[in-house]
Amino acid sequence: MTITRRTFSKLAGATAAATLAAPNIAFGKTKIKMILNWRYQGPQSWFFLAKDKGYFDEAGIDLTMDQGNGSGAAVGHVAGGAYDIGFGDINALIRLAGTKPDEAPLCVYQMYNKPPFTVAVLKSSDIMTAKDLEGRLLGGAANDGALKLFGAFANVAELDTSAIEILNFKSNLREQMLKTKQVEGVFGYVNTIRFSAKLSGMNPDEEIRFISYGDYGMDLYSNGMIIPKAMAADSPEMVKGLCRAINQGVKDTLADLDAAVDAVAAREPLINKAIEKERLIATLQDEMNHPELATTGLGNVDPDRFKKAIDLVVKANALPRTPDPSDIYSDAFLPAEDERIYKLL
Repeated sequence: MTITRRTFSKLAGATAAATLAAPNIAFGKTKIKMILNWRYQGPQSWFFLAKDKGYFDEAGIDLTMDQGNGSGAAVGHVAGGAYDIGFGDINALIRLAGTKPDEAPLCVYQMYNKPPFTVAVLKSSDIMTAKDLEGRLLGGAANDGALKLFGAFANVAELDTSAIEILNFKSNLREQMLKTKQVEGVFGYVNTIRFSAKLSGMNPDEEIRFISYGDYGMDLYSNGMIIPKAMAADSPEMVKGLCRAINQGVKDTLADLDAAVDAVAAREPLINKAIEKERLIATLQDEMNHPELATTGLGNVDPDRFKKAIDLVVKANALPRTPDPSDIYSDAFLPAEDERIYKLL
């Protein structure tokens, strides 16, 4: 699944024409702007540890990280040239490559290998299964990864969406909108909703039921490191350094979870450190711990499973073309096999 230098060179010209500017070089390091998937939380800790310990500096990268507004949005920010790197949803990347292949960036380190997408409902409601979502008022942020995949989910779960109404609102209103029954279900990642609900005073284990996409056969990948194809072609050693830095940041996170959360708190002092540690552990266990990890290592994908995931997204969204896996993902920049992570918590 490795994209060749020749392929990159071909794509680089098209990408450059599509307004993806090359990073700025200053003081011997490359200035890179990165957009995260969400606000500063426990599951971003490996990025901050990698920066604090100088791993990006060792790779020749002067990295600036901004909070994000949704995993799907991160892909668009990179494709449009607003950011050099994004931590975003690979399914949004598949959709872009299926419609505008010349604009599509590339995933070089796949982090979330289990599908976290869900519709959360109150346990006090009569919504028990996906079929019960028909005729309901649901809501979420426009850039939410689960909302963007709802059409695919509805297709797989054989839902009649004609009477489903979807209300858009800001992401920070999600749990309150559900709690006050202004909507009957909300879109999001399971652990994002679970711990945000906990911070809002809810008891998610007792009050929330999750209608999870994975339970209905959507065995998808999710968030990974997204870069422009021009960067992959022009600066392969830097990209390898980026992946190596993140890989080491995950190792350091696993070695000291408290230090990891402290790295987040250094950027966002108002976080609840206890809950963010719980969120971090849950993400490692639930969103990054697919059984394939034992053989592929973190950052890599299983080729057969990945191809099936692409086909599922293409069919469900009626995309005009089916991207080749090499249009979406490359393993060319991963750390050496003996440096990869094969076991989490």
